[in-house]
Amino acid sequence: MILNCKGLTYTEINKSIRKAIEDGEKELVMNNINGQGYLFAGVKNSIRAIINGVPGNDLGGMMDGPNIFVNSNIQDCVGNTMNNGKIVVHGDAGDILGYAMRGGKIFVKGKVGYRCGIHMKAFEEKIPVIVIGEEAGDFLGEYMASGIIVVLCKNKNKLDSNYIGVGMHGGAIYIRGEVDEYNLGKGVSVSPLDEWDMNFLTNVLNEYSSDMNSKEKYDLNSFVKLSPLNSRPFQRLYSY
Repeated sequence: MILNCKGLTYTEINKSIRKAIEDGEKELVMNNINGQGYLFAGVKNSIRAIINGVPGNDLGGMMDGPNIFVNSNIQDCVGNTMNNGKIVVHGDAGDILGYAMRGGKIFVKGKVGYRCGIHMKAFEEKIPVIVIGEEAGDFLGEYMASGIIVVLCKNKNKLDSNYIGVGMHGGAIYIRGEVDEYNLGKGVSVSPLDEWDMNFLTNVLNEYSSDMNSKEKYDLNSFVKLSPLNSRPFQRLYSY
């Protein structure tokens, strides 16, 4: 099904999305998207959507199942509290990507803004995953409780972001290339990959390359793993 979204509000577009799902549509091509926010918010269905244009804030917020492919950039807070499904972005992403995400995957071809993966967590057997093709802004993985972030640092081989993993108390961040100790938040450790890490990265990077129509291969020995030193980094500040 093809949906022309020119001049439509986000409410009108979301009504059309839900109507398409009710009618049994399996794929939705959405043309002329221009900053409308909250698309697919709360949608519980495995529909495949192709978005042509730039969607607004909170794309896929609290969604549970859709597979969304964006042929452009995205704005802020995409995947907010996302529970399941996938968002593939053939461009750059704004700030707070994957905020409080607790399941599903977000793949970004280019760069992401500040505070990507803030408050990421997990729910039951779900482990949220974010893969970033290029660079990430400051405060990457801030207050992460669980989940996985992968930064490929294409064309640079070094991540210069500041305060990486500050307040992190769960999950893992994999970075391809170098990262200096002064770029890390307190309470974050750096280690080489073990067998589980290698197997996980092999699978997720194969999936990422397939979704990006890329044949690029990655040397897993060029990655480092960031993880929290303990589960309560600010324990001394609290009474309990």
